[in-house]
Amino acid sequence: MLKFENITYTYHTKEGETTAVKDLTFTVEDGQFVSVIGPSGCGKTTILSLGAGLLTPSSGEIIRGGGEFGYMLQRDALFPWRSVEQNIFLPLEVKKRNTPQMREKALALAEKYGLKDFLKKSPNQLSGGMRQRVALIRTLAFEPDILMLDEPFSALDYQTRLEVCDDVQSIIKGEKKTALLITHDISEAIALSDKVVVLSARPAKLVAEHIIEFGDGSPKKRRECPEFSQMFEILRKELGI
Repeated sequence: MLKFENITYTYHTKEGETTAVKDLTFTVEDGQFVSVIGPSGCGKTTILSLGAGLLTPSSGEIIRGGGEFGYMLQRDALFPWRSVEQNIFLPLEVKKRNTPQMREKALALAEKYGLKDFLKKSPNQLSGGMRQRVALIRTLAFEPDILMLDEPFSALDYQTRLEVCDDVQSIIKGEKKTALLITHDISEAIALSDKVVVLSARPAKLVAEHIIEFGDGSPKKRRECPEFSQMFEILRKELGI
C-alpha cells in the first residue's frame, strides 16, 4: 500500500539546509496498522506529509498502491457552527462528492459507530472522546484507502485517550482500512499497532521495526498481556529514554 525506499528529505530555511529524514526505508502493507515513534522533533509529521505526497523527497522513492489518503489530526478541527452531520458531510462537499448516495453511506457509518443520536448536535455539546469519533467518521466519509493519523489522541486526558484508542482501532479494523499513526506515546503504539517503526533523533533514520502479535488485537486486552511491558522496555531503550 505504501513503501518508503531510502527516503531523504532536506528542507531549506534562511539559516541553511536541515535534513529531517535520512535513508529511511519501511513498508505499510494493505490493511496494516503501523505506528511510527521517535524523539520529539525527529521528523515524524514530515513522514506523513511525504507519504501522502504533500512533500517530495530529496532522494529515494515512495511507492503508493493507489487510492486516496485521509488525515486525522491532533485537534479534531470540527467546525462549531456546523452540526455533527454537517461536519461529517464536509469532505464530500470539498471533494465534490456530495451526492445522496455518499451522504447515505456517511450517515450509515455514523450510525454504525454510535453517532445516531448526536447528528443534529453541535460539536461543542460533545465530549472530547466523542468529538474524535466524529472526526474519524468524517475522515472515513469520502472512503479513503489509507488513513494518516497525526497524534490524534494527544489533546485528550489519559482516561479518555484509552477509550478513544479502542474506538478508533476497532473502527479502522472494522472498515478494513490501512493506517499510519504518528505518536510519541510508546504504550499507544504497542496497543494499537500491527507494526511499530522506531526512528532516531533528527535526521530520522530507521532504528528498528517490531511486529506486534500478542493479545487478541484490541488495545485494552493487549495492555493486559505480560508481553506488553517487555515490548515497552525494548522500545524505551531503542528510543534512548
